[in-house]
Amino acid sequence: MRITILTLFPAMVRAPFEESMLKRARDKGLLEMEAVYIRDYAEGRHLVTDDYPFGGGAGLVMKPEPIYRALTDVLQRSEQKRPPEARPPRVILVDPQGELFSQDKAWELSREDELIFICGHYEGVDERVRSWVTDELSIGDYVLTGGELAAMVIADAVGRLVPGVLAEESPLKESFADGVLEGPQYTRPREFQGLEVPEILVSGDHAKVARWRRKEGLRRTLLRRPDLLARADLSAEDRKLLAEIREEEDERP
Repeated sequence: MRITILTLFPAMVRAPFEESMLKRARDKGLLEMEAVYIRDYAEGRHLVTDDYPFGGGAGLVMKPEPIYRALTDVLQRSEQKRPPEARPPRVILVDPQGELFSQDKAWELSREDELIFICGHYEGVDERVRSWVTDELSIGDYVLTGGELAAMVIADAVGRLVPGVLAEESPLKESFADGVLEGPQYTRPREFQGLEVPEILVSGDHAKVARWRRKEGLRRTLLRRPDLLARADLSAEDRKLLAEIREEEDERP
């Protein structure tokens, strides 16, 4: 997958791709990343990328022309390198007004060959920019100083799902993979400060361990994110476990 980020702060978005899992994915050739400096596409002596909004109001708005030129350049270069059978890139505006990003969306985007992110700043982007994008995404109901951090959150969540980046089964067992949170995890030492690993996890009975993990994942989802259960794909066994959990929680003091 190729990820291109249009930004006023290229160093900021490059940094995560130089560490940890994303760096290893780049080293393996599974991910490519480019940060495009929007100011390089501005005109005039001062390379202005923002201006006051028509009609008045607080703050500044990012001008459409530099973004358009940057995006056009990226799309043209992409078309020259793209194989005939490949799909055109998805162009994503990260914006607090966009669709709420989710794990399902991460899986959807991970199947693409190329993603282009546009990072707004100040009071956002000129409304006409929205006509050039395929997706508008938000990472939550709050406002950041710019779209860079949101773009990196999405890029990280998507990039780790690209085939070969993680162990094949790993993403399928994580929180939100099937609408249920992941249950508790333990490692060595078996006892620490009086707190012990549940006996079942060291029993060697794989069937019981799997059932315990599923049950505790369902318990955690019920107690912390019950909204997820309303749309989770639950089996008959899951519903049986949930009934047990509700009885156990009702009996707690």
